[in-house]
Amino acid sequence: MIGPAAWRSVDDGLAIAVRVTPRGGRDALTAGTAEHFAARLAAAPVDGAANTGLAALVAKTFGVPKRAVTIVSGETARLKRLHIAGDSTVLAEIASALYGPRA
Repeated sequence: MIGPAAWRSVDDGLAIAVRVTPRGGRDALTAGTAEHFAARLAAAPVDGAANTGLAALVAKTFGVPKRAVTIVSGETARLKRLHIAGDSTVLAEIASALYGPRA
């Protein structure tokens, strides 16, 4: 079943895992593997530009303000763990929709 490792509901929102590809052409957040989402970012991994771009992309995708997205771990790595503050049920539905129907 895809999804459960890529995201999980927490008391005050959603915890997600994202694998980032900087200098990926255009910004996009899509289904990745069962363990993580896949994010392509136009920004280079210089001076935090890719992390800033990732936070903005995740905020836009999940319909929350940028301040609601926090990088919890992996700030200098490709695989990052993020926290999205908000209604965990609504956020989980959005995460599930990114992966599409499950088999």
